[in-house]
Amino acid sequence: MDFDFIFNCSEPVIVKKCNFETIDFEFVLCNFMIGLLVGIRYKLLVLRLVFVLEELELYTFNLIISAKEKMKVVGLVSGGKDSCFAMMKCLQYGHEVVALANLLPVNESVDELDSYMYQTVGHQIVVSYANCMGLPLRHDLSYDKTPGDEVEDMFILLKEVKKQMPSITAVSSGAIASDYQRLRVENVCSRLGLISLAYLWKLDQSLLLQQMIESGIVAITVKVAAIGLDPSKHLGKEMSQLRPHLLKLNELFGSNICGEGGEYETLTLDCPLFKYARIVLDEFQHVLHDSNSIAPVGILHPLAFHCEDKLQSASVSDINRTNGFCLENMGSVIEVQTESSELMEEKSQPYNLALDLAQFKTHKPHISKTKKENTFSISCWLQDSFKVSVDLQEDLKIILLKIESQLNEIGFSWENVVYIHLYISDMNMFAIANETYVNFITQEKCRFGVPSRSTIELPLLQAGLGNSYVEVLVANDQSKKVLHVQSISSWAPSCIGPYSQATLHKEILHMAGQLGLDPPTMALCDRGPVSELEQALINSEAVAKSFNCSISTSAILFVVYCSKFTSTLDRIRMQEKISEILNQINPLNSKHKHLSGVLNPVFLYVLVPDLPKRAFVEVKPVLFVKDDTNTEEAFNDHVVSDLNYEVNQFDLYFQPEKWHDECLQKCVVHGRICAAILSITNEIAGKICLNVHTSKNVNDNVIITAEEKLENVAEFCLYRLDKVLSQNCFSWDDVMNLRIYFSTSSNIPHETLSLIIQSKFDEFGEKTKKVKPFEEPIFNIVPVIGAGSRAASMDDIITWKDKSVKKKKKKVSTTDLKLESEYKKGLRPVLWWTPDFPLKTDEVVPLLDILASKVKAISH
Repeated sequence: MDFDFIFNCSEPVIVKKCNFETIDFEFVLCNFMIGLLVGIRYKLLVLRLVFVLEELELYTFNLIISAKEKMKVVGLVSGGKDSCFAMMKCLQYGHEVVALANLLPVNESVDELDSYMYQTVGHQIVVSYANCMGLPLRHDLSYDKTPGDEVEDMFILLKEVKKQMPSITAVSSGAIASDYQRLRVENVCSRLGLISLAYLWKLDQSLLLQQMIESGIVAITVKVAAIGLDPSKHLGKEMSQLRPHLLKLNELFGSNICGEGGEYETLTLDCPLFKYARIVLDEFQHVLHDSNSIAPVGILHPLAFHCEDKLQSASVSDINRTNGFCLENMGSVIEVQTESSELMEEKSQPYNLALDLAQFKTHKPHISKTKKENTFSISCWLQDSFKVSVDLQEDLKIILLKIESQLNEIGFSWENVVYIHLYISDMNMFAIANETYVNFITQEKCRFGVPSRSTIELPLLQAGLGNSYVEVLVANDQSKKVLHVQSISSWAPSCIGPYSQATLHKEILHMAGQLGLDPPTMALCDRGPVSELEQALINSEAVAKSFNCSISTSAILFVVYCSKFTSTLDRIRMQEKISEILNQINPLNSKHKHLSGVLNPVFLYVLVPDLPKRAFVEVKPVLFVKDDTNTEEAFNDHVVSDLNYEVNQFDLYFQPEKWHDECLQKCVVHGRICAAILSITNEIAGKICLNVHTSKNVNDNVIITAEEKLENVAEFCLYRLDKVLSQNCFSWDDVMNLRIYFSTSSNIPHETLSLIIQSKFDEFGEKTKKVKPFEEPIFNIVPVIGAGSRAASMDDIITWKDKSVKKKKKKVSTTDLKLESEYKKGLRPVLWWTPDFPLKTDEVVPLLDILASKVKAISH
């Protein structure tokens, strides 16, 4: 147990597992914290605390240990303020910086190589950081500005550092906003099995620069290259002097306050990390690199410097005025010289995917798919009614191989996959599942970025579905945009591995399941389910901001997974907290819900056996991100017109009643996306059955079976979803995924339920001609403990969740033109336009051609 952690903790720590009076221990800790805050002496309590902690060493403290887990870190240093402050952040979060690494140009006299990856100005002085910090510095003198070498130079350097210091597990870098730099550091770390730490990532630059100055970093500008920065005035200035001017330039020209856009570069002369000495510049010269009249480029070239001992305030090294190096203190600087034969990275052996055919037949995987022409989903599971499933690893291997073959058959691959739902039977097997997963979904196979992912434990074995169940969302093109940050930072939880934080495709942002993790420590919040939920939403908002949107205004859907270890009271509080937090994120949200631009999302709460890291809650938001290049109106959460709905035989069973809408949630972005959730409780199911029996003149005394009840419910759900789709100008061909949650407490076998729903789909398609027959079902059925639109109950016997997407259509030049896209057979199509914008004669013919082509398409 780490006493320092307890001493510095701002919240009382509650320990549940102990063989003595827990209430006494809780009282001691709580009072000890109060004593620290108000300055009261608690000598006796401190002694008692130490005694208790010694007893507790026999018990597990996963939460506290993960929050205080120390890593030995090598700091990538360029000489600038950012890399130094990043190392200070590492110390703040309990890590230990044990070495420094730096790349230098081959030609020592060269200051500027204009690299997007490394700062080279002032490199002559960086070697002195070893003396100032008392740490070994490894550097590679092979760096030269040639295409494609920037990553490999770093790989060689860090590989050698790791070889010489095997205890190193992480790399610190000063990336703030540069994806170019961050991605390349992450690439090298991934190949070497190291963790990337980027604690400055996405921080507010104005606040960040102020924190650097206040922390004691003394850094001067050694390069300026931006409008408003004059080499003759601003070179050699300390950040504390230059900050007001940088803020002004940011307001005038949008310049990066911390210089992330290459506006300026700095050299750190002193900071709290420099325990033993500070750097003093003795001689330097200004070099005008580019005399551009708008944004001249100037460089400060060091000619001579020395290290001043902080203890004795005297020089600790001779001054070499030729090259500026401190000659007597180079012993801790080690050059990395790697032979060409060592440059080749060790390749891991390819994973053998060969499967025994007899075994594959034994474990026949089942498939469901939505329509191929649009963004579609493929689900795969094992119908394990006879309990022949071996283990999770083998089941997942079969399922992923089946999905891969399905993708290949239609000309797609894993790089087309946007999102993956990974369901497993036991969260204790998460590591094994991940090991199998990474053999299929890799960075190499996904050139445009790895898919986002949500991993949930479900009662699969209880439902007879083996140990694993996978659902993938597939893009029918390669236009997806992936956000994948593997570095640990203060921004949002990192995704170390082949899954990303979020994927944007066709204006829909699919976000990975978010846990209540504290980003810089990657530890779960320790104050219970509500606290975890709050942090998960904060993390979701951070990801959303990267796509210039917000969960408070752009969310279409929230799926909130609750662990079975949460109490009913916890879940009630969580539902209340969601609205509160969304309003805190955007205070105008609650007052202006009716305004265009603010969506009213639907909520689905799902009760599951367990979640990753034993979390209480996981949030999975789906957002609509309007494409700025598309000027058509997008935000509309309303029913377009009942004229679009074609009456069918199912309406005879279900005459419109108020309760039809009470069980429905929907969010519609007109012409783009429709998200709908039908929550069928036992009470609603009773009303459905009564409706059906009344319309069919069935005797009220007849007792219906559970299967008949589900048949009636399936009929109603199809009728209600069809009405939502039709009223909002969508069709069943637009369905992206149709997920049906059912409670395992209903004791209806998964296979039976699937057959019932499929038979009703077939019947619906035969009678309405709206659903075409498919070889595989277009829905997938997911077993859960409970689900519903309210967190308190989650007592639905079945929950239908539909997400439909429209393909973008070619724009017509006249924006006020309205053309009926679907019409009832036998009716005349009508072309409407507003009198405020009368059509010219030469515009009528093209529009009539459009109408004719539309009529022809509909008739086919």
